[in-house]
Amino acid sequence: MTRDEGLKTLGRRIAELRHEKGLTQEALAEAMGVSCNHIADIELGVRNTGVWSLLLISKALALPPGALFEDFMPSVLRRLTC
Repeated sequence: MTRDEGLKTLGRRIAELRHEKGLTQEALAEAMGVSCNHIADIELGVRNTGVWSLLLISKALALPPGALFEDFMPSVLRRLTC
């Protein structure tokens, strides 16, 4: 898995969880204090977001931070490339 693939995987997971919670990108952005474009970039995998933003996302979604990374199973992590 490349960096870009990892960012896209994380972004898809965040979008999936946001949809499950019935939130729009606007609502998530407001809860985090960021712009809608910021959320869109994360979900599209074009923004390499920081730990703090991931913590804010998990708080806004009322989920533990680890829930954001459930698509990164050990077999996937073994395929990481630099």
